[in-house]
Amino acid sequence: MACLPLLVALLGGPASADPSDEETLRHFKTVLWPQAYRTQDVELLDRMLHDSFQMIDDQGNRSTKQKELAWIAENEWNPGAFEYRIERLDIYDGRWAIIDGTGVAERYSYKSSNVLIKEGDSWRAVASHVSAYEENRPEAVIGNTQ
Repeated sequence: MACLPLLVALLGGPASADPSDEETLRHFKTVLWPQAYRTQDVELLDRMLHDSFQMIDDQGNRSTKQKELAWIAENEWNPGAFEYRIERLDIYDGRWAIIDGTGVAERYSYKSSNVLIKEGDSWRAVASHVSAYEENRPEAVIGNTQ
């Protein structure tokens, strides 16, 4: 995301966000995003991803919105107990947001970041980056937030 510093400079730093936007974004990332993948809900994910969405995986491969929709339609994701821990949530100009954090499943964890845009009343992801999976260390287990 080489353009991100320019975007932040143009929009200014994080401002006092509308509390409802923050609540909506937390729900978006911690509830709806994993739900769409776990239940293979193509329609939900379609509403969550902007048409220009692209994801970069841990190998540097790019996926588009259409590839992601096809992937969840064809692949089951069942990590067992799962929790996404938001470590950064910044809203810029009430229209752009960055969310990053750690996804923790029973046996593995990973880092991810997302850039979202608000169009009308809806937030949609335009970019995502996911790290490689790591085998969980004892301090990373579900329920341990320290």
